[in-house]
Amino acid sequence: MNDFILLKMRWIGYTTQHIHHLLNVFPKFFNVNEHDQFEMINEWESLYLKKKRFTQLTEISYDYIQTQLSRYQVNYVTSFSSQYPSLLKTIYDYPFILFYRGNIHLLSSTYTLGVVGSREATNYSKCALDYLFPHFINIPLTIVSGLAKGADSIAHQFALKHHLPTIAVLGFGHLNHYPKETRKLRNIIEETGLVISEYPPLTKINKYQFPERNRLISGLSRGVLITEAKIKSGSQITIDCALDQNRNVYVLPGSMFNPLTKGNLLRAQEGAMIVSEAEDILYDYRFLND
Repeated sequence: MNDFILLKMRWIGYTTQHIHHLLNVFPKFFNVNEHDQFEMINEWESLYLKKKRFTQLTEISYDYIQTQLSRYQVNYVTSFSSQYPSLLKTIYDYPFILFYRGNIHLLSSTYTLGVVGSREATNYSKCALDYLFPHFINIPLTIVSGLAKGADSIAHQFALKHHLPTIAVLGFGHLNHYPKETRKLRNIIEETGLVISEYPPLTKINKYQFPERNRLISGLSRGVLITEAKIKSGSQITIDCALDQNRNVYVLPGSMFNPLTKGNLLRAQEGAMIVSEAEDILYDYRFLND
């Protein structure tokens, strides 16, 4: 029952933040029957929301949504499912639903590493990941990133090259894509890895959704590695999320003369672990002994 109400709420436009707020107002929302849930939603909406969706909520059917999902070839998992990643559920603003294409079992990966960096990432990022990733094969470490241009796509590409599982997190619905340069890569990941989004399939591309997406990259990961990042960049947002979520933060060594690694140096000064060998991460993940 809770799966159904969550799916319907997200489908018609209630956000993750809306549902968390609803739970703050009605902590027992998930412990009551559907009739009482609808009454709670109606009362909550009338008190707190300008845009009213309740009538639409009562009219839309679960069967209709399921038909649309089948048509779009998109599946979903809710936070009540055993397949929902336990690590992600530890963050305070976790999404109640993840829409996906691909291998859902990757959400159960025990060892996950987020990789982020500049959209202008250079050959340095490529060489570093090509050097590090072969050491992660025997674990195997699952690589999580955002399928953006630059460091994200490099991370996914080298994960595929070295046969590491990879999860791509979208900042929009599955029926859209951005940027166009990573469309073919996404198709491959949908076949061999996992592509997820907290947004329903038809959700358009909006700038504010990318920082929301970033918290999921770190939320799914035990640690997050910066390859190259300016001091002010989207990567820094992801690292802030990682720190808020009590995740480990790693950085590649940076040059004081390179603007693309000034963010690396800043994070190193703040206590991030500098990674010069794969063992630096493996020790932290407790795969090697001192």
